[in-house]
Amino acid sequence: MGGLPPIYRASAAPWDFQPQGSFRQRSPSGTWRSLELHKHHRALGLATAPIGTAVVSGAADIAKDRPVQPVTLLRPHAARRAARFFAEKFPGRSLYAVKSNPSPELLRVLWDSGVTHYDVASLGEVRLVAETLPQATLCFMHPVKAPESIAEAYHAYGVRTFSLDSLDELEKIVEATATDGVAASDLNLLVRLRVSSEHSKLSLAAKFGAEPHEVKPLLFAARQAADALGICFHVGSQAMTPAAYAEAMARVRDAIVEAAVTVDIVDVGGGFPSSYPGMEPPPLENYFAVIHEAFEKLPISYSAELWCEPGRALCAEYASVLVRVEKRRGDELYINDGAYGALFDAAHIGWRFPVALVRAEPSRARPMGFSFYGPTCDDLDHMTGPFELPGDVQAGDYIEIGMLGAYGCAMRTGFNGFGPEARIFVEDEPMASLYGAAAAPARSNVVTL
Repeated sequence: MGGLPPIYRASAAPWDFQPQGSFRQRSPSGTWRSLELHKHHRALGLATAPIGTAVVSGAADIAKDRPVQPVTLLRPHAARRAARFFAEKFPGRSLYAVKSNPSPELLRVLWDSGVTHYDVASLGEVRLVAETLPQATLCFMHPVKAPESIAEAYHAYGVRTFSLDSLDELEKIVEATATDGVAASDLNLLVRLRVSSEHSKLSLAAKFGAEPHEVKPLLFAARQAADALGICFHVGSQAMTPAAYAEAMARVRDAIVEAAVTVDIVDVGGGFPSSYPGMEPPPLENYFAVIHEAFEKLPISYSAELWCEPGRALCAEYASVLVRVEKRRGDELYINDGAYGALFDAAHIGWRFPVALVRAEPSRARPMGFSFYGPTCDDLDHMTGPFELPGDVQAGDYIEIGMLGAYGCAMRTGFNGFGPEARIFVEDEPMASLYGAAAAPARSNVVTL
């Protein structure tokens, strides 16, 4: 091969979505052929950097290189800022919800920024975080687990914190964590209550959580088995008002009073929002204030701990995706990523993400709403939007789709042979932010090269 030498890498783990033992090479035509990480100063910085350099001074244009595959733009500084915000301002301990984005690179950024505890929901996540961050504290917060997963998590990985919402699950945990028939004496057991998701964009109220009539006997039984007893809940994803937590904490208070047990941990779960078009929540400080006020009024031990499990709020701003328009049909754009890639939420639950046209010359066309079709042969690969872009967008144009660090990156598949995508470190600001003075205003829907 002529030109620049290939850059080899070790075999990728499954979450890298890359063929084993792969390498990348920039061809004479300038296309990017495989998954690799590079660092650039802005979302458009890519074209002139030598392959494999860790830091690039100056900025070139991703779009000038005409990438054929989608390009994921990673912003470690955004995740770092979000993690510091929670570490410094939430009045308790923050556990990162790994399911929202299990990227090892992101896990390291969060750890370096003060996040030491991780909400894991499967044995796969236990193994991943333990391998990536050997000193991290893991909390197995899925309320329904296989006995084998509980046993391996406890005995092999030192997991001591488990959630549950039934007496059957409590029995599983006690049996799986026993040693030679002797019950474990170091368990933190958190009973999950079912609470309303009416204030959230995505409900999590149907699948998990003990009903009111089940809570008293469950708390009493868990108290007998636990070194530390906790109560947890989840108000749903993208809670749009702090009232969601106020109402859930009222349920916690009722449960504690009725059961008359000593509670050592109150975990308010996830649901902390990010900013999207049409979903601009109040400042996160408002949520923290409501939670702290309710926590201070609970009849709990003076030494009780307050926990939360942010996922989306820590990683949504971490990533965006640069896509190419392959075809336009009226107000429909056919792009090279979609429902089976980073845009699962846009397709299946109608989530709207911020978008910007990336073009050498600024567009003067009036904005209009578009829907997207993804690259697969499936009719379901359709994102209705509407996504507002200049009305003259056409095949060959590039579009940046923002706020995809949560779930978008985690839910990619290889369906129909599409993927993987290149991943590039960039240093510009995310398309929206909730983080105080550093918060980025919503960007224009046109980015010039």
